[in-house]
Amino acid sequence: MNWVTGFLGIKPHTYAGGPLLFKAVARIFRTPDLRRKIGFTLGIVALFRLGSFIPAPFVDFGNVQTCLAANQNTSGLYELVNLFSGGALLQLSIFALGIMPYITASIIVQLLRVVIPHFETLYKEGQSGQSKLTQYTRYLTIALGILQSTTLITVARSGALFGTSTVAECGQLITNDAWYAILLMVITMTAGTGVIMWFGEMITERGIGNGMSLLIFTSIAARFPESLWLIAQTKSFEIFLLVIAVGLAVMALVVFVELSQRRIPVQYAKRVVGRRTYGGNNTYIPIKVNMAGVVPVIFASSLLYLPALIAQFNQPAPGEAPAGWVTWINNYLVRGDHPLYMLLYFLLIVGFTYFYVAITFNPEEVADNMKKFGGFIPGIRAGRPTAEYLDYVLTRITLPGSIYLGLIALLPLIALAAVGANQNFPFGGASILIIVGVGLETVKQIDSQLQQRHYEGLLR
Repeated sequence: MNWVTGFLGIKPHTYAGGPLLFKAVARIFRTPDLRRKIGFTLGIVALFRLGSFIPAPFVDFGNVQTCLAANQNTSGLYELVNLFSGGALLQLSIFALGIMPYITASIIVQLLRVVIPHFETLYKEGQSGQSKLTQYTRYLTIALGILQSTTLITVARSGALFGTSTVAECGQLITNDAWYAILLMVITMTAGTGVIMWFGEMITERGIGNGMSLLIFTSIAARFPESLWLIAQTKSFEIFLLVIAVGLAVMALVVFVELSQRRIPVQYAKRVVGRRTYGGNNTYIPIKVNMAGVVPVIFASSLLYLPALIAQFNQPAPGEAPAGWVTWINNYLVRGDHPLYMLLYFLLIVGFTYFYVAITFNPEEVADNMKKFGGFIPGIRAGRPTAEYLDYVLTRITLPGSIYLGLIALLPLIALAAVGANQNFPFGGASILIIVGVGLETVKQIDSQLQQRHYEGLLR
């Protein structure tokens, strides 16, 4: 990996290992304040997981479990939402929608900053503007919760929730079709989304780490044991060991890339204001190899689900042949193991990576801020040359980052084509990116808490 780090100029962090790590972990539980925060976080996580198994009103829990047992491979149309809900979506529980409405609302509000100047103004106002944007995100989350819960209940009533007609196999999933029953289910699931949003904010305020991210982490990690157990049951023991080996290798690669960054040195000139001297220090601008995170994977998955959704609502009547375009979509854009689907998925991820990085990192704004405070990059003139240099570095480092995202996202599809273990392959796609990213960020926060009290932490 030395030639890669040399070419990109990246530098990964290191962790304390061996006995030092165990001593650091012991210090966590010997610190009352930190122990209390971790206990509070674990308590909220336990409540979140408990709600994932409580069925919504008028849902036949027995029939739902029968359908789950008969359909181990969930429909690709609901795979992403079911992943982020920890399996609660297909359980039709009170937390069925999970954190997905909040994620969608956050992405929409962030994208609207480019379209609506008022949102960009609020973003630059500081804490007060951020509070207003957060409030808008909450309102949009509730609206999306109403929309998604209505869609979910409609699909469950039609018997197509598991990608097939479940009425004959498992019986009715919803026991009451009256309008008041449907309204109560919509209110319950939307309220569940609001409670999850409150859980996340409580963890952020009184616990450890980012609350929303930790809830997503919990939802995905909760499915790992079940996925590995299903692989061990349905495949050979050799395939199970191969999945574990590939998973460890992928996890090591993801950790390496997620911690890697290109550090652009910045120097600040000395300024004398009154009797005080400001500036004169050296720092750097950290540009991560994967600046977009998991957002491009979510964008690409959602966009590729649209043709399947349109085709599902244009199914022919019994005895009639489906339309030609519906057949083409079912053959090429629904099957994850088809080469055309993989190619489109990869290209969309690469394109969305460049798009998301372009709207979240503005080289001209960074260059103007550096010039305002007397900062400059050694060998580069301040102003426009600095912006052009930052744009050049960003474009150069985003290419391997986008390819890395595309390859990681294709791992479950490759597993499906190779051994038929797509739905049960947990070490790829959005799941492994979120697991590693949230895990590393939480460890960093715990490390900073330890350094405040003991001057030593988990990182070195």
